[in-house]
Amino acid sequence: MSFAMPSLRVHRATDEVAREIAARLKRVGMVVFGLLIILAGVLISPLPGPGGIPVIVVGLMIVLKNSFKARRQFVRLHRAHPRMISPIRRLLRRDPEFVALFYQQYLRVERLLLPRRMRFSVRLRHRMRRGRRAT
Repeated sequence: MSFAMPSLRVHRATDEVAREIAARLKRVGMVVFGLLIILAGVLISPLPGPGGIPVIVVGLMIVLKNSFKARRQFVRLHRAHPRMISPIRRLLRRDPEFVALFYQQYLRVERLLLPRRMRFSVRLRHRMRRGRRAT
């Protein structure tokens, strides 16, 4: 008389389920990492120079790439305030044009802060265009 021993094989999740769980954990980790980078950028931003803005943009890129809810909220925000969010969207493109973007933002700030007769960059731009046409 022989007694059959029950199998000691442990039921494991299939490889597909394990990959899905690992992918979710990676996405959550990347979102947390992006939020930490955004927080670091906010903490750096009071320092002189543009140090905090590029750091915030990098963190925002990581969060938007890995979170569907954040992407949807960002699109809603862009529809509600397109003039404020469009520079950020331009920085999030594959090959952003930093110089043109910062120049346009400088012109906006100059228009807000200075009276018309004191705007330096507009006059400089007009002089450069006249000089280019003469040659």
